[in-house]
Amino acid sequence: MSFELVCQVQDIPVGRVAAAEVDGVTIALARTGDREFHAVDDVCTHANVSLSEGELDGCLLECWLHGSSFDLRTGEPTAPPATVPVAVYPVTLEGDDVLVDVQSPNNKEN
Repeated sequence: MSFELVCQVQDIPVGRVAAAEVDGVTIALARTGDREFHAVDDVCTHANVSLSEGELDGCLLECWLHGSSFDLRTGEPTAPPATVPVAVYPVTLEGDDVLVDVQSPNNKEN
């Protein structure tokens, strides 16, 4: 695994999402708890728009354009019109550093 530093824990408030570039991949990094972060592709699989501009509800991220919703833990769409999952990336914390590995998606075949 190849984890890259994305930000500090305090950079993203609980319940918020931010876009970040990691090794040429744009991710949506969501903070769902005190030290709980999730990273997914920042592009909705239905409409090709930024998911980081959507609404976060627990571990669900809703696309702002057509209302598709994705489970941040699995990448699976939970509300139409999206039917294709988004890639989910491993996240780890080292102290206050938030690191993401975009080379090893959790839900994609290698």
